[in-house]
Amino acid sequence: MAKRKRKPNRFTQSMKKKLLVVFFLVIVLLIVLIVRLFYIRYTKGEEYEKRVLNQQGYDSQTIPYERGDILDSQGTILATSVDVYNVILDCKLINEDEKYIEPTVKALVQCFPDVTEEEVKAALTEKPDSRYFVLRKRLPYEEIQAFEQLQNEVYTEGKNKGDKVNPNVQGVWFEKEYVREYPYNSLACKVLGFTTSGNVGIGGLEDYYNDTLNGINGRQYGYLNSDNNVEKTIKDAVNGQSLVTTIDINIQSIVEQKIAAFNEAHANEFTEGPGSVNTAVIVMNPQNGEILAMADSSSYDLNNPWDLSAYYTQEEIDAMDEQTTLDVLNGIWQNFCTTYTYEPGSTAKPFTVAAGLETGKLSENDEPYYCDGYEVVGGHTIKCVAYSHGGHGSETIEQAIMNSCNDALMQMAEKIGKEEFSKYQNIFNFGLRTNIDLPGEAKTDTLIKGVEEMGSADLATYSFGQNFNVTMIQLASGFCSLINGGEYYQPHLVKKIVDDNGNTVETIEPVLLKQTISKQTSDTIKGYLYNTVTSGTAKSAKVEGYSMGGKTGTAEKYPRGNQKYLVSFIGFAPVEDPEVLVYVVINEPNVENQAQSSLATNLAKDIFTELFPYMNIYKDEEDQQAIENAMSQEQDAQLSQEEQASSQENYTENIFN
Repeated sequence: MAKRKRKPNRFTQSMKKKLLVVFFLVIVLLIVLIVRLFYIRYTKGEEYEKRVLNQQGYDSQTIPYERGDILDSQGTILATSVDVYNVILDCKLINEDEKYIEPTVKALVQCFPDVTEEEVKAALTEKPDSRYFVLRKRLPYEEIQAFEQLQNEVYTEGKNKGDKVNPNVQGVWFEKEYVREYPYNSLACKVLGFTTSGNVGIGGLEDYYNDTLNGINGRQYGYLNSDNNVEKTIKDAVNGQSLVTTIDINIQSIVEQKIAAFNEAHANEFTEGPGSVNTAVIVMNPQNGEILAMADSSSYDLNNPWDLSAYYTQEEIDAMDEQTTLDVLNGIWQNFCTTYTYEPGSTAKPFTVAAGLETGKLSENDEPYYCDGYEVVGGHTIKCVAYSHGGHGSETIEQAIMNSCNDALMQMAEKIGKEEFSKYQNIFNFGLRTNIDLPGEAKTDTLIKGVEEMGSADLATYSFGQNFNVTMIQLASGFCSLINGGEYYQPHLVKKIVDDNGNTVETIEPVLLKQTISKQTSDTIKGYLYNTVTSGTAKSAKVEGYSMGGKTGTAEKYPRGNQKYLVSFIGFAPVEDPEVLVYVVINEPNVENQAQSSLATNLAKDIFTELFPYMNIYKDEEDQQAIENAMSQEQDAQLSQEEQASSQENYTENIFN
């Protein structure tokens, strides 16, 4: 019987449809999966990546930025950042193999004398899984170098030539960071300020330009992949920018040395301890508002700003609570030149005269003012410095400045009127911040009465610098406009910002804010101030051979009658085209009679004497002392000739007799 032929299975239409449906379902699912993967990648990719990396050997290290330097106008570094290193233990790696522990511990103890074996083993025991254990902080590179050399030493002989001596020293690495260093310790401390942990500036330029000086940390990411290969990603740090200041380190040194010498001469005369004389000095370029030097007597070491031992005994320091210590430190860190307010005294008189001349209320052709020693204003008897002598008598405007006559100034202020007087106080920036690039500048608007509140007695006393307050930087900046032709520049300490390669990022040009007075009025005021130094109350500030101008100030402090004074002198040179201004303030000088402006003029003279040759300011007038010496020598020579002639005559007479 023949075998029956089997019919082949037919691929029915129904089966085709089912297969097509399955195919499209698979395609749709693949598309959905792909879309889902892309969605996860772009929305949660970083999160899942971190989860994966956390399951592998992972390492992350901060790369610190370097804070920018602060330099003086000549490029001398005043503040910089020095690299130091933290010793970090990877306890987990060290504990992975018993053979790593002893060699690593031994190497650490050998290279770092203050590290003990017990200390390291305790860390490995107590933190066995730690990848980041700080063993030591802020070590100089010299100490780190010894450990690195030990790790890198190799055999020079034998079958293992080229192998490391210490292949089992593992799990030790060094984290770099920076600490702030001030090469000149306390020099310019009130200008510079200092930093605390985290590169936070405290006071001075460190504070004001904190964001500019700071950079951005970088980071190094690393992990072990499935093949135990190290994968690393490095994002470099961005270093901070540096400041080129207007400060001249040599001028700053001169100022601080003279302040120290003054304090040494006076500090222990009537009070105890250093720093008891609050003396402050500003040196400026009157042509553009640049600060060349700024200092006061309460200096501190920028490398150790928390140290009080220069001012207090250890017993006194131990007795202070935390708040008292902080208050004392803030007092020492405070910059007298910008944060302390006081009554300026007679250094305000040139401003009064300038306002009168500029408004036309005063004229050089005015009849002389008569000083009888006092004025009765608003029911108050206001005395002049010459009260006990019956007054100065008849005085011109110039003589009133030269003799510092309160009586004449009160009469001038009455002619000017309170509206114009108040207007010019504002023009000269009294009561307003100068916006110098330093933190903590005091605002004195509440310490000066406006037109509405100003009475006749206020106007009278304001005319000679009493009953209203200023800061040193306010008065110095306004005074610069009196002597430079009337241009008021914003005082400033930084003239250029550069990157870490020395390339200029920004040049800070002098900012001319306003015109206070005309050049004609400025020239007239300069003439008055020249004669004040030549023949008036400021004669003791004169440096022979140099044309100088200036004004003294003696302000009686509140409460009146307590014999407490603030004395001052503000001067400039040369008179024709001023190149330097020096402002000296001595708050309650430690002498029996405090009302002696000569204390300030003598200190200013000492500063000027050293500044002139350094700044290449040449003598521009005949040296009176040299003239007197020459005249004396000529007289001696003439006398000698007469004596010789007389001797010859006597000899001749003796012969013939």
